[in-house]
Amino acid sequence: MDPNLLYWKSHGESVFSRLKIWVNLLDPLSLLTSNAEIQESRSQLGDVEIINKKDAHAWNISLSCVHADSGSALPLVFRPPAFLPFTAPLVVASFLPHRNIKPTLFWQFLLQSYTAGFNYANRNRSSEQGHTPSLKQLLLIAGTVSYTTCAGALPQMIVNRLGLRSILIQNFFRFTAPIPLSAALAYFNVLTVRAEECENGIQVFDSNGNSVGISKAAAEKAVMETALSRAVLFGTTAAIPNLLVSVLRRTRFFQKNSLLVAPVRHISVALVLGLMIPISFSLYPQFGTIRRENVDKDLQAKVAEEQLFYHRGL
Repeated sequence: MDPNLLYWKSHGESVFSRLKIWVNLLDPLSLLTSNAEIQESRSQLGDVEIINKKDAHAWNISLSCVHADSGSALPLVFRPPAFLPFTAPLVVASFLPHRNIKPTLFWQFLLQSYTAGFNYANRNRSSEQGHTPSLKQLLLIAGTVSYTTCAGALPQMIVNRLGLRSILIQNFFRFTAPIPLSAALAYFNVLTVRAEECENGIQVFDSNGNSVGISKAAAEKAVMETALSRAVLFGTTAAIPNLLVSVLRRTRFFQKNSLLVAPVRHISVALVLGLMIPISFSLYPQFGTIRRENVDKDLQAKVAEEQLFYHRGL
């Protein structure tokens, strides 16, 4: 079993412990780590239970830069510390009330493309054995990006195509509808991009870290948990800034200084996104558990332990 999984098994049992770990791992400065430093850090990892200051730095590099299934370095732009720097401007721009459809489609395309790439790069790879992406998988990713791009721009399309003049209706499509829509699209993005995991299954382990087989049930649970965590991330990021702005608009100060509303919205979107990313990543354990009676029937007869483990992915 990869050292990263051993670490999450020992130190990621509670939401609070996982949150503390992710706050450290999401430091953007770790993106400056070279491949040589990553290899050196991996070679320094010792006992998971005993971590000194030197080991802690090595663990942070390994956990934030190395995929737990393949043991290889993640692409730089799809490492967890890169998620906020890349998504923040895209999310802010995609939430803007554009006058035309083209800029809406453009920013939605960039956002959905990046999130699809991130979801795919951080998937569970335990059943792939180094295989290159299949044509079916590539078409599925392309279809996901195309569909979510159009669906994300749908509120703006409705406003423009129907020529809606009512301020109340415009505000609904521009500020209220994107809340459930953002959550649904984030959920859908994970489900479709990682659909092959549910078809092929993922490795499950016993309490000693030994692989006991491939389970489709564990894969479905892993993908579902990740999809829910991503829906919480983007749904909350869309909801809180809009709620904040709707409250501020009723105050005298913002009624007299209406030009300040837009900057407050943009800043609050970036801040909420930054706060929600470690929370979202921490909602479910990286090294998840599934009861023996819930795994595939062929595995139930092979194992005696009541609880098995799996790598959730991110």
